[in-house]
Formats: sequence, C-alpha cells, structure tokens
Amino acid sequence: MRVKALIDIEFPEFPTDKVYIYLHFAEVEVLRANETREFNISLNGVSINDSYGPLYLQFETMHNQSPVTCENRNCIIKLTRTGKSTHPPLLNAVEGFAVADFRQYETDANDVTAIKNIGTAYGLSIISWQGDPCVPRGFLWDGLNCSDTEGSTPPRITSLNLSSRGLTGTIETGIQKLTHLENLDLSNNSLTGVIPEFLASMKSLLIINLTKNNLNISIPQALRNREKEGLKLIVDGDEINQCLPGSCVQKMKFPVMIAAFVASAVVVGIVLVLFFIFVLKRKKTSSHVEALGEGGFGVVYHGYLNGSQPLAVKVLSESSSQGYKHFKAEVELLLRVHHINLVNLVGYCDERDHLALIYEYMCNGDLKDHLSGLEYLHIGCQPSMVHRDVKCTNILLGEQFSGKIADFGLSRSFQLGDESHVSTVVAGTPGYLDPEYYRTGRLAEISDVYSFGIVLLEIITSQRVIDQTREKPHITEWMGFMLNRGDITRIMDPKLHGDFNSRSVWRAIELAMLCANPSSEKRPNMSQVVIELKECLASANTINSKNQDANSNSSFEMSMSFDTKAVPSAR
Repeated sequence: MRVKALIDIEFPEFPTDKVYIYLHFAEVEVLRANETREFNISLNGVSINDSYGPLYLQFETMHNQSPVTCENRNCIIKLTRTGKSTHPPLLNAVEGFAVADFRQYETDANDVTAIKNIGTAYGLSIISWQGDPCVPRGFLWDGLNCSDTEGSTPPRITSLNLSSRGLTGTIETGIQKLTHLENLDLSNNSLTGVIPEFLASMKSLLIINLTKNNLNISIPQALRNREKEGLKLIVDGDEINQCLPGSCVQKMKFPVMIAAFVASAVVVGIVLVLFFIFVLKRKKTSSHVEALGEGGFGVVYHGYLNGSQPLAVKVLSESSSQGYKHFKAEVELLLRVHHINLVNLVGYCDERDHLALIYEYMCNGDLKDHLSGLEYLHIGCQPSMVHRDVKCTNILLGEQFSGKIADFGLSRSFQLGDESHVSTVVAGTPGYLDPEYYRTGRLAEISDVYSFGIVLLEIITSQRVIDQTREKPHITEWMGFMLNRGDITRIMDPKLHGDFNSRSVWRAIELAMLCANPSSEKRPNMSQVVIELKECLASANTINSKNQDANSNSSFEMSMSFDTKAVPSAR
C-alpha cells in the first residue's frame, strides 16, 4: 500500500488569484543502506517531480513552473510514496505567492539591460536589485528613480545614485546607455581615471556629482560647453567654480581679488551708464514711472534697457531696514551664482548714497500675488548657499509662470568644509522662520526646507501664514488641526472649486508637512523635495489625462497626527 500525504492550503485572497507554490525539502534522518525515502510530487494533479529523494541535511526547493489557479481557494499538494520507498514522504516547509497583475508597463528593456550591466561591472550586491527596476513603485531599486510608471509608455530610469557604494575602477561606459538619465551621483567612492567625454552626449543629464573620488578632474571641453547650457557638474577642488555654468577654467596666475576688482570696476562702469540712462528716462517720463512693489530694501520700479528690454530696478530707500551689508551680499552672490530658477542680476549701482539693484523683469509678479532654485543653492554651489528668507513674495513668476527665487540680501554661504551648519544671528521673516534655527541660532540648508514647506502650504490652501483670527494662528498648526479632522475639502484653496486630484494633493500636503516639521532631522533635503514634487505632478497629469479622477473632491479619513507645536514667534 502506498502512502499519500495530502496538504490542503487555503492561500489566495481571491478565488481567481494565480499562485506559485514553493516546496522546501531536506532529509533530517540518517537512513541505513537498505532504507530509502522516495516520493512523487504534484500540485492540483499536475506532476512537479517524480521519484524524488531528499538529500541529507541539504536544502532543495521546487515550485510549479507556471502559475496555477486554486479551485475554491484551495491548493492541493500531493506527496505519493513510491513502491521502493521504505519511509513516508516529508515536507520541511511550503510557501505560496500570489501573482501580482500589474497594469503598468515594464521598465524599458534597454534601461533594464544597461542598469544590470552597470551592476555587474561594479560588482554591486544590492538586495533590492531584483525584478523590474521601476515597477511596482513600492519596490523601486535602491538608488534609482524613474519616470511615471502609470503612463502610456514604459518607464525610464531618470536618476542613478551610487554614492558610497565602494565603487572602484573608471566611470562605467554603460552609463551612457541610460539615455533618459537626469541625475547621476557617483560621489564618495574610489573611482579613478578621467572624467569621460561621453557624459556630455547624454542630453538629459542635469546634475553630475563626482566629488570625493580619485578622479583626474581635467574636464573635457564638451562638458564645459554643456555647463553653459545649465548642466551642474560637481567635482572636488578649487579648479572649478561649481556655481558658474561653463566655469571649468584654469586658475588665474594673478590674485583672485585683483581679478574680481577689475571685473567689478568694469561692471560698475557699465551699470552706472545703464542706471543714468534709466534715471534720465525716468525724469523725462516721470508721470509714467511704475512702481512694482516695495520691500525691506526699498521700492522696485519697472524700467527698460535700450527702450526694449524690460527691467526691474530695486532702489534703496532712506527708511530701509536693510542697508549696504545686504546690498553687498546680494550683489556678490548673484554675480557668481546662475540658475534658471534664480532671478538674474543685470547690474547694480553703488555710488555714494545711491544703491540700486537691476534685475530681469518678471512679468507675472510674485507668487503671493497670484517653485526649484533652492536645490541648486544647496547642492550645486560650492560653498553651499542658504537663502534664509524663502517666502512667497521672494518667488517671482515669468511669462510662463516659471518661478525664480529673488532677494538674496540675507543669504549665507558655508565655508566650513564638512560642517553641516553655521552659527549666526537669527534673520528671516516670522512665520517662515525655522523654529530650530530660531531657537539655537544654528543655520543649515534644512532651514530653507522649512520655509519652502510653508510656501507649499500657502499654495495649497491660499491661507495666510499667520492669522490671529483662526483657531490655530500659524498655518502648520491650522493644517495639522484640519487634517486630523479628516476633511481635505476644507483645506484646499476655495478658488479650485473642488477641481483637484485628492491622491496627488495628499502627497503634496504630506510633503509640505514633512518640510515644515519642527525637527530638522525629520525633514527631507531639497533634492528629495524636487523629486517628490515632480512625481506628484506627473501622477496628477496622468490621472487627469485619463479622466480617472471621479472622486477628486471627496473627503477621506486619516489617522496621522502632525507635530506642529514648535513655531517661532515674531522677534
């Protein structure tokens, strides 16, 4: 009589689920020479292995090659003893896995091949690098970011971060096959050799971080040209001014201060001419002078260069709470820092009591009247810059409503090597001021992140930062209070009239609250903020395009509570 072992597993959550069953075997008894353990294995009547004999203390696994559907949610595993077996069947362990039917496209095949080859070339052993690199989003490979996985085309790898992975050798040529790569971080490794010219041919690349390696930092001319187009190349040493596009030039043989003085003198001369032209034009058309606004520095006027190029001229007023120190700080920063999301300084006037800053004109005013340069200040500049006064009125909007950060009078740079903060006198705008910085006087890049979080909350809610008529005056306290009540519709800007995608909005709110966390350790950095905002936007655009947002204005419950108690008061 043959012995059968029947194992009935109620595994799938739904009757139509397809499953893989993994069976684990190992002989645990010492069998004599005339003893055997041998059996046939089947799943739902389909043979998996015949005449199988487990090995002594050696682990073996078997599974069905194709997924099966278990009738009435029951999967039947049958172990049947063969005629020559002297011992009954055994099974040490069993696992079942339901097949996840993803509607998303798999990652582009060329990107999959490229990233696997990169991993092999560098001998990487990263646990998460299994399966599809981008899909599902919850199992994204460590160090990668991808384009929209919910779109109508296969996702592409857009970010590769192999920082501190112990890489050796040269920069792998296979990287150039990731044709949609925007951000490449190979910092803090032991890479050697030259910086390859093929990086310049990767047209999607926006940021390359090669710091803390053993590379020869002679920069190919093609990469220098790409810097002029906005590429941020970050390397070690003083040979490159990492704030200036196309600034990979050799050191001058005469002192930098002399060069700066000569350059400044030329600029001042040109700007004085421009300023006098502006003043003369203003005198001739005094009845048509247009004041764009007024801040702590003074009044901002609308003017023109050569009668065609619109300009914004900020003139220091006698009653200004600021002065020459802030004027000098802003000029010095904007003369060497250039980015698409930072307002451009056209020139300045520094003559006796006449101080003026001349900017490009932003036709749509500031953000408060109607957001990505911070990331560049924090990681693209050497030394890093902290704005210290990020707020809606300091973010100006161009013709296509592209945001540019302005007003750098309070900005500070870090020149302390690897130090993550600098002690300084507290400055900034009440309501936007990082409570940790306010309390300790320790300024860090993450202080700007707090202020940016407040700006995001303003955009989402159209609420004032501080409103004493509210039950919770500060916007973070009010937001936490409203969220814990679970009604998102009362949070959103009423001008939207309920026309928003709740899923994307919730992600944006969660990001804003993380940025505005009173504890700096719990805040993301600006690179993470930019990535998350891009994903929010991509997700919202995809859903809108497919008209799948049927419940966009519905309420939903949340069980999160937000820590918003530490808000600095006005000084």
